[in-house]
Amino acid sequence: MNVYDLNGQVAVITGGAQGIGRAVAERMLASGAKVAIWDRDAALAERTAAALGPDAFAYALDVRDLAQVTATANRTASELGRIDVLVASAGIAGPNHKITDYPAEDWQAIIDINLTGIFNTCKAILPHMVNGGYGRVVNIASVAGKEGNPGAGPYSASKAGVIALTKSLGKEHAGQDIAVNCVTPAAARTAIFDQMSQEHIDFMLSKIPRARFLETDEAAEMITWLCTKANSFATGAVFDLSGGRATY
Repeated sequence: MNVYDLNGQVAVITGGAQGIGRAVAERMLASGAKVAIWDRDAALAERTAAALGPDAFAYALDVRDLAQVTATANRTASELGRIDVLVASAGIAGPNHKITDYPAEDWQAIIDINLTGIFNTCKAILPHMVNGGYGRVVNIASVAGKEGNPGAGPYSASKAGVIALTKSLGKEHAGQDIAVNCVTPAAARTAIFDQMSQEHIDFMLSKIPRARFLETDEAAEMITWLCTKANSFATGAVFDLSGGRATY
């Protein structure tokens, strides 16, 4: 295992109670950080924090609610002393339908959580980084945001929005020691699969040249490095985690 230096830093991880978010939390704790697990499932967040140890802290909130997000950012900074790192991992897949058949309420829920949730989180946390003169942000997008998956139009659109938002944020903070990047994973076998049809899961696997799904600890390696001081230049960038699927 590579050794990363996050000693003395505080990391916020949205959707940190499970999946890629939890794997990142584990990797960052091993690297010396304190970790704030932000999740709308309060009970799961508490269980995860308890399992991860005394430097993991659970905060329950809904990333769709800017007032909640802002209040939780302020509370986290007050209780843990600072916020140096943000990994915005909270997201949903939604059901699989053609756009012509897609329920409008499901479209709205996906956009609200996957895209507006990241807007809210970055809007609330970046001022703390600006005031502290340092920050690292990694937004979790998807290879679907580059290519567009059939049957998953809202998810693909939300993740394309995350990519564009990340590029804008990276440029806005490029004059500071604040890096804002995103990663575009191929599918990892996490709880998000429960929202997908088997046909869609099989389609995603068929598109990955490595012929397997992403492991969450593999994602955590890249994401954690992007959140260290060693990443001193890259910002507004998109880092591929697609197992060879992405063509740009």
